[in-house]
Amino acid sequence: MSTLVEEVKTANADYAASFADKGSLPMPPARRFAILTCMDARLDPAKYAGLAEGDAHVIRNAGGRASDDAIRSLVISYKLLGTKEWFVIHHTDCGMETFNNEIISGLLESSLKTASVDESGWHDSGDGAGTSAGRFIQWLPISDQEKSVVADVKRIRSNAMVPADIPIYGYIFDCKTGKLIEVPEATQAGQAS
Repeated sequence: MSTLVEEVKTANADYAASFADKGSLPMPPARRFAILTCMDARLDPAKYAGLAEGDAHVIRNAGGRASDDAIRSLVISYKLLGTKEWFVIHHTDCGMETFNNEIISGLLESSLKTASVDESGWHDSGDGAGTSAGRFIQWLPISDQEKSVVADVKRIRSNAMVPADIPIYGYIFDCKTGKLIEVPEATQAGQAS
């Protein structure tokens, strides 16, 4: 067993020891909203949005993109668990800005080993077998943060399963300052009607 597994198990034991009445929290989020954001380890939605356990749904994926699965989760959040407002929050210095579909597909074709990046771009170790399966995936890379927030809010807003009365807000989390910066065009596109 790795050291990391032991660290996680120890941390969980400490957490469980003070879990107390959190086991009786209801399934629907108390504050009735959901956040779609990036999986980046530097982002802590509980802290930047002032959340405690049970407050809100937090849906995370690479880039915080409005993928089919993210929309599926938002629809479940609303339809079955009663959220009334949604936030799409991307962030500065996102890894999704460092590649495109062609780059990641090419890296996967070269090998399944972890790639590296430097000032000249992405590089693969090249040892081992690769796969062309990456050519069939839309990786949803980001070339412009504001435009991607707007595009994601519009994609969610235009989905037939999303009720018109749910407001969708668009923000960018600044990794240097910790501030949420509104993307007015996104929030405008996500207005409830």
